[in-house]
Amino acid sequence: MATNQEEQQNQAGRHQEVGHKSLLQSDALYQYILETSVYPREPEAMKELRELTAKHPWNIMTTSADEGQFLNMLLKLINAKNTMEIGVYTGYSLLATALALPDDGKILAMDINRDNYELGLPVIEKAGVAHKIDFREGPALPVLDLMIEDGKYHGSFDFIFVDADKDNYLNYHKRLIEMVKVGGVIGYDNTLWNGSVVAPPDAPLRKYVRYYRDFVLELNKALAADPRIEICQLPVGDGITICRRII
Repeated sequence: MATNQEEQQNQAGRHQEVGHKSLLQSDALYQYILETSVYPREPEAMKELRELTAKHPWNIMTTSADEGQFLNMLLKLINAKNTMEIGVYTGYSLLATALALPDDGKILAMDINRDNYELGLPVIEKAGVAHKIDFREGPALPVLDLMIEDGKYHGSFDFIFVDADKDNYLNYHKRLIEMVKVGGVIGYDNTLWNGSVVAPPDAPLRKYVRYYRDFVLELNKALAADPRIEICQLPVGDGITICRRII
């Protein structure tokens, strides 16, 4: 039987692998957060959707439960009402948002795959918040361009959450900064990208991690230098950068 010291060493070794989803120093510490603060307060609908999504072959794409809790509270703190989500998957973060908004709140939700969204839709409907969601299937950039051209959406969103194709994050930012109101918030997910942002060049990275890493690094550098926003990068989930528009 392994000693406590050996178990700690094995645990630490797992976290040395670049590509680990949790950025905390140990699985036990992350589990403590989930079991103590997240799961006991997780709405039943979110629990049901989380467990449903866990059975999907692409479940690594989902928002973590602690991040869902964070988004839900953030939206309440800023009294968000008109929001947008780019990258929906089965809708866990979307449900967290919908539950936080007032009954007349709205979410423009965009994803290239309606099938994934419809997996979670029955849970969202059962939670009584589906009426808040305007789902659009397809690439988001053409939709954003049309909205900007229209003119009436300038500075109209209280909150925007982006968890989609990392190679387009900067393209999204160029458009979204015009669409979020002054004092409003944009959240970019995966900005620590499995911890790979500090990995040495010869690190054993998974192919998709290595491919998107440079785009994430470019985004982080650009956000830090953007005078139109205040930023806070948090090690929640896979890293989330909160941007508050100030001008």
